[in-house]
Amino acid sequence: MSALCGESYLSWPAPPVAPVREQRSAPASAGDVHFPVSTPTPAITDLRALRRQLRAARRAVPAAQRRNAARAIARIASQRHWLRPGRRIALFLSMPEEIDTSVLLQRVRQRGCLVYVPRITNQRRNNMQFLPLTGTMGRGSFGISEPTGGKPLRASHFDLIFMPLVGFDTGGNRIGMGRGYYDRALSFRHRRQHGGTPLLVGLAYDCQQVPALPVQTHDVPLDAILTPSGLRRFTRNT
Repeated sequence: MSALCGESYLSWPAPPVAPVREQRSAPASAGDVHFPVSTPTPAITDLRALRRQLRAARRAVPAAQRRNAARAIARIASQRHWLRPGRRIALFLSMPEEIDTSVLLQRVRQRGCLVYVPRITNQRRNNMQFLPLTGTMGRGSFGISEPTGGKPLRASHFDLIFMPLVGFDTGGNRIGMGRGYYDRALSFRHRRQHGGTPLLVGLAYDCQQVPALPVQTHDVPLDAILTPSGLRRFTRNT
C-alpha cells in the first residue's frame, strides 16, 4: 500500500503473489505500469467490511493532499492521447470523499472533448444513463449533481469512461458502492472478446488498492487505473 492516502494504511493481509510472466496486448507507453492479469492471491470476501475500511481511508486524506491528487491525475491524463478534440468522454462528478475530478474535468473541456456525466434513472433497478454536461444541473440521487436534460449517449459509444470506485486490485477488478450501476451500463463488454472501446479507466487514491477482490460473472474489469502516483494498465490473455 502507498502512503498517498495520508497516514491511513489498510490492514488487510497481502499473501505473497507468485511471479507470473507479463503478456502485453499492446506496446507499453512511457510511464505506464502493465499488470498481467493473473494473480493467485486469495480474494477478500468480506466486501461490506472492506468498503467501510476503504471509505474511511479515503475520507482521511488531508485537504492539501486531495488538491495535489486532483492536479496529479489531471496532469497524467493530459499526457496521454486520450483528450483529443471531439472525443466522447464520460466523467463522474466526484463526491466529497472521492478523488476530486474537477481539475480533470477542466482539462477535458479545454481539450475540446465532448463531456458526459452519469445520471441515475431508476434507483430500484439500479439503472443509469450518460447525459451531456451542458445546460441546467440539478441535485439527483445520493445528492450527486446531475444534468436535468439532454440526449443520452449509450455507454458503448464512448471513447473513454473515467470510473469511480471504492477499491481495486492488481487484476483490474473494482468494487463500487455495491449497487452495480456501472456493471449494468457496461454489460455489453462481456460480449466483446477483446474489450476495445470504450477504454475503462478507474480513478482512485493509491491507498484504495487491495491484494485481490472476488470476481462475479457480472463484474466488468477496468482497462487501467489512474492514481496520483501514475497510470497502471491491465493486460489480459485473449
